[in-house]
Order: sequence, then C-alpha cells, then structure tokens
Amino acid sequence: GGSAGWVAVGLSACRLLQGVLNLGTSENRLCFDLIEDRLARPDMNCLEPDLFQYPNTQGARSFREEIAKFLTDYAGAAKELNPEHITVMNGCCAVFATLSTVLCDPGDGYLIPAPHYGGINSKMWLYGGLQPVHVPLFSEVTDEETHPFQLTVEKLEAALQQAKKQGIRVRALILINPHNPLGGIYPAQLLKECLEFAHRHELHVIMDEIYMLSVYDDTTFTSVLSLDGLPDPERTHFMWGFSKDFGMSGIRVGVLYTRNHDVLKAVNQLAVFHSCPGPVQHVLSQFLKDRDWLDNVFFPTNKKRLKEAQNLLVDGLADVGIPVLRSSAGLYVWADFRKFLKSQTFEAELELWQRLLEKKLLISPGKAFYCYEPGWFRLVFSDSVDKIYLCIERLEQMLHANDADSVVNNTSSTADTLCNPEKDSSGKTSNTPGDDVSQPKKILVY
Repeated sequence: GGSAGWVAVGLSACRLLQGVLNLGTSENRLCFDLIEDRLARPDMNCLEPDLFQYPNTQGARSFREEIAKFLTDYAGAAKELNPEHITVMNGCCAVFATLSTVLCDPGDGYLIPAPHYGGINSKMWLYGGLQPVHVPLFSEVTDEETHPFQLTVEKLEAALQQAKKQGIRVRALILINPHNPLGGIYPAQLLKECLEFAHRHELHVIMDEIYMLSVYDDTTFTSVLSLDGLPDPERTHFMWGFSKDFGMSGIRVGVLYTRNHDVLKAVNQLAVFHSCPGPVQHVLSQFLKDRDWLDNVFFPTNKKRLKEAQNLLVDGLADVGIPVLRSSAGLYVWADFRKFLKSQTFEAELELWQRLLEKKLLISPGKAFYCYEPGWFRLVFSDSVDKIYLCIERLEQMLHANDADSVVNNTSSTADTLCNPEKDSSGKTSNTPGDDVSQPKKILVY
C-alpha cells in the first residue's frame, strides 16, 4: 500500500543521506551571523539564580511581558496584549498538541485548507485523536477566483457540510498565515470572512502565524491580533514562535495567545510537559527588547536576504523550465514539476522524488502537504547562494539529462501564469489523493 511504499522510500533514503543537499527543511539559515554577534553582547550573560530554579510552567512573567510588548508592536495588535493571556511552550508543535486535546474530543475533526504543513496532522492526533477535514484547493483558476489555490468561504462551507454528512463533528478551523507551503498571505477581508464563518458554526479558530515576520515583498500582512472586534474572541487562538522569523528552529520556543480563560487554564496544566529552560527565556527576552537591533539590523537584513535568495531560486527554476506559484512570505517556493511526471499520479510524483533524492537533492513532495494535485514540490530557499546554485545544477542534470525521456504534458502551467495571479492557470487533475493521502513515513517535513 501507499504507507508501505513511503516506509521503503524512507529506509532507502537513509542510505543516501551522505552528500544530500537538503532544500526540504524549512529553516532560515541566512542570518546566523547577526544572531551570533548579538549573542556576544554582555546582557546575554546576566543570568540570575532564579532562572535555574523550577520555572513558572506558563513561562517566566518577565519573558511573557516582553512577548506581549513585542507582539503588540510587530503584529500591529488592536490593543495592548495581556501577558497573562500568553503561554510559552517548547515549540509550536506542543501548542498544536495541547490545543487539540483541550478544544476537542477524540474523533472530532478540524477544517484545514489543503495543501498545508503536514506536521499538523500528527500533532493534532497525538494527544487529541483528531482527524483532518481537508478543504481542497486547486491550481485551476475559476471565474470567481483571481489566483491558484485560492481559499474561499464557499469552499469552507462545502467541506464542513461534507464532513457532517460523514458523521464527523468539526470543532475547529486551522489557518496558516502566511501560508505553508504556498507562501501566500490572506487578505484582511478573507481573514475576516473566515472568522465570521467559524463564528456562525461555533468553531474554534487556531491561527498559526509562525511566518508573520518573514514577509519579503510589499504585500500587507494582517495578523489576527490586529483585528479590532473579533467575531468570537473566546474561540480565537493565536500562535507564533522563534523558529522561522528569528532563524532559531533549534531553540524550541512557541507562543500561544488566547483570551479564553478556561482554555488557558487547561493548556497550562499540560504546559508542565512542554516548558522552556529559564536561561533560554532570558536570552530571547534580550532579543525582543532590543528594538534598535531588531528594527535597524535584524529584520531589514533578514528581509533583504530572503528576497535575494527567493529571486535566485525562482530565476534558477525558470531557467530549467519549472514555474513557481507567486509568493510573498515564508522560506520556500511552491514549484510546478507536473510536466516532468511520467503520468499525472501520485505514484509518478513519488518516482520523481526518488530520482531527485538519488541525485542527492532533497525537496518536499506535494503529497507530504496533502496536496490534491500530483506534481507540486516545496523548495526552501533560505540558505546560502552556493546551495541554491547547486540545487539548480542538480535539477538540470536530472531533469534534462535526456530531454527525450521527459514527458511534457499540457497540465503544467506556464511560469508567467503562475507568477501573475491576474492570469488564468490551467490543469486541475482529477487524481486527488482522497483517503490515500498520508504523511509520508520517515520523511519529516518542517
């Protein structure tokens, strides 16, 4: 079956790891020089004895105060955030896991537009035993839409009603903004419509904004924290972390902000299993309170480097005939490899992924994100210039070593179509993954 195939791939992949170029893991490797320099300043080493004692499982009060000030300013919060509404955990994965069991009962479902970051499903299952209810998005642009993979409230309604027919009680809606893997940003109006939809159906909304400050173009990002007069503030829960925007995926710190006292109280009972070390909280507090460094060094430099790296990868992919979806944020691009599939199936996608891995290139296949169209891959660009060039070189060698063997079919959109949301995009395939979509075993996508 499908899962057995992925296990076999995982085992064979282990033997190939040496020398593999990893553009599959969403990590920001562009700004460690800035972080290293800031870590060398004296304030980082002023550690008080209480930091080495048993911590407040909700997070140190001083750390939560700095987080509240930071998010108030950088998320453009409608009102000053209350640090008592914040819980700090060892990563956003822990936030997903704890919320799943606090908000829902085993067997309940949660709505989530697909494709989406695949790791959410395992986290929501771990404690809560929840099942995803996908809202399928496609590359084909209909008359009512303006760009590929567009979310609408009508699609949310359709997925919810289908779940009800199947006897699934849906309790929550998960939105990733900026989106992973699409790299898009939800317009403020759509965000409001989604919140109103959830309010009508009494659904909790979990807003994952972990790429909030990794916007590299001039598109306006609207945080849910910035909206005044939320339709249902007691059911709206925000998460963010240091992994992406600060390039600190190894530091393992995630943040939950909720105004629901009962939810917060229940989450804090589980937070004891997911607490962050005191010295780590101190160090991160120094980062957050240094606004001069954030505003004049780190964030502008990070944005500039992200944009340069994104341009480099997009241009390189275009040179080898691979268009990408237009994106504004995140550390990756969503690339269209459909014309290189031998058939428009997920089996062919897996075969292409294996061939790329054999050429020592690891990128993430669309099926790992529960995409309903085969042939889409996520490539991470937040790495060195040398690695991006090497990626393009290996793609060129593999895809065009023998062009006669390349199966070019008309389902692939042109680069101009995908990069320009005003133009139509063709080729929705009927081969949807349906129940066969499962998180690939041994292939961890972050």
